[in-house]
Amino acid sequence: MTENNNSSDHAPINNEGVGSKVDPNEAIARAEEAAKATSQKNIPDFDDLPIPEDTANLRQGPNLHDGLLALLPLVGVWRGQGQAAHPGEEEHTFGQQIIFAHDGENRLRYESRTWRMDEDGQPLSTPDRRESGWLTISEDDNIEMTLTHSDGMVEIMYGKPLTERAWQLESASTMVTETGRSGLGPGKRLYGLMPNNDLGWVDERLIDGEMRPWMSSQLQRVMG
Repeated sequence: MTENNNSSDHAPINNEGVGSKVDPNEAIARAEEAAKATSQKNIPDFDDLPIPEDTANLRQGPNLHDGLLALLPLVGVWRGQGQAAHPGEEEHTFGQQIIFAHDGENRLRYESRTWRMDEDGQPLSTPDRRESGWLTISEDDNIEMTLTHSDGMVEIMYGKPLTERAWQLESASTMVTETGRSGLGPGKRLYGLMPNNDLGWVDERLIDGEMRPWMSSQLQRVMG
């Protein structure tokens, strides 16, 4: 396995609002407006567990921990399409579903699944990359994300909210397995709610010594 400890010197994508406090009332109001069409939908659960189930719906399940209010707008299930430019592959369109869920504790569960699309924009029944991880945020708005990639990489990312609707993270440590993508280096990731309340995100990676856009997508809320 190979490991890199990184402290990126690259300029942030956008530094507006870094370090500013999030107004909880405003965050809740915007989430309510965005979720009118999906407010009764949630991820499947198991009724026989003796502990609270994960929920991606702020109206169902345990209450969101107060420590996660700065990440509240992310909670939900998001689905849409994006573009990828993986090293050694042609640029291609992919479908994606992202879940941000919680169980009442001071952490968010993150899960991403992607699938290939054909030239006409129709989904193929071929699963592609998967990611899973956890997000926490401190009282002074320092975000920590632990992330596992299905193609053989584990990383720790740190960042801050840029605004109450945008969050930026950068790799602090990456580890690639012997069968993982050896040409893929540390990265920078930006999540943000767009004016139409879609979730947009972009991931830049150090590839052959240069930071390049690697994956990006625009997703609509389908649950939560």
